[in-house]
Amino acid sequence: QVQLVESGGGLVQAGGSLRLSCAASGRTFSSYTMGWFRQAPGKEREVVASISRSGNTYYADSVKGRFTISRDNAKNTVYLEMNSLKPEDTAVYYCAADRSAVVRISTSSTDYWGQGTQVTVSS
Repeated sequence: QVQLVESGGGLVQAGGSLRLSCAASGRTFSSYTMGWFRQAPGKEREVVASISRSGNTYYADSVKGRFTISRDNAKNTVYLEMNSLKPEDTAVYYCAADRSAVVRISTSSTDYWGQGTQVTVSS
């Protein structure tokens, strides 16, 4: 069992930056593909970015060039650096862990979810 705890959400003006963190419990963190999803009100949950156990990354087109995902296996933590934020980035952001070797995480492949952290970008 893996527990995921997100932090770092908040309110920021358009053009600003935030860094989300996700701390994972368990001794097998390094073997998981880790990812970030987001869900805005009235919309489906969508993948934002993911990073495989070998460090390969995937980004949704909407965040390419603005967001960066990284992981620190020694700290059992995955990060999402978000720059040039836009109002349309407003959503609850969820950390996710996948036991498979995928690079692109998906809702169907995810094994564990965090509780979510709110990100609000004002215009």
